[in-house]
Amino acid sequence: MPGYDFPRNETKKPGYTLVYEDDFDSGSLNRSKWLPFYLPQWSSRAKTQANYRFEDSQLILQITEDQEPWSPEFNGGIKVSNLQTGVYSGPLGSEYGQHRFSGSCRVREEQAEERLFTPHYGYLELRAKGLYHPNNLCALWMIGFEDRPERSAEICVFEQKGWNGGDTEKSVIGFGLHPFGDPAIEEEFFEREFPIDASRFHIYAVDWTAEGVRFYIDNELIHHSKQSPDYPMQLMLNIYEIPQPESGDKPAPVYPSEFRVDYVRFYQRD
Repeated sequence: MPGYDFPRNETKKPGYTLVYEDDFDSGSLNRSKWLPFYLPQWSSRAKTQANYRFEDSQLILQITEDQEPWSPEFNGGIKVSNLQTGVYSGPLGSEYGQHRFSGSCRVREEQAEERLFTPHYGYLELRAKGLYHPNNLCALWMIGFEDRPERSAEICVFEQKGWNGGDTEKSVIGFGLHPFGDPAIEEEFFEREFPIDASRFHIYAVDWTAEGVRFYIDNELIHHSKQSPDYPMQLMLNIYEIPQPESGDKPAPVYPSEFRVDYVRFYQRD
């Protein structure tokens, strides 16, 4: 519904058991659930430390004015604040590591293996409000833990690009699958307009099974993929600042840019 905060779902979900939840009520980051670094193997933990705060039992991921690009060597001027639920890499200088988004990537800081939460099938749900700033993108996705290079597909639960615009009547939301290094998955990613104001709270979810992935907005099915990555995946929750092409009317970044998250839940079928 336009101009409306979609209400919280009940915690109990018929036919499922809740196995992972963060409602951010404590006002501090639970390090047993989240790593506050973005793909640190391609940069370093010091350079990829997330900016965030808590307010009204919500996590607020931020891009701040003094924040530096996370990996100028491989990703240019992009800034990011990210929480993820696993990490590992190959040895220093190697090509092995999670989410190798460019063929140029090399490990710049070796990472010990951490699997805080790496499920294999289940129902993932996020309640969050995005932003329309034309330099920002916010998202929740899952990536293969990538202990083998082919276990690297992505399930994008929700992605909002601020430069796609939006208002109280409609918003463009991205969702779907990216194969990356998985030969068993084909590209199946969409950007569609929905009758929601994505700068208000809405619920974005996927039901990931061996038979496929179903995508939901506010508990309504929006797409059913018959593809399904068949290996453990980790959660990636983030906000980016992405420089836009130079132009005479190029908008200035807004600081702090903020992505508000009410809760993250993961269920497994009974």
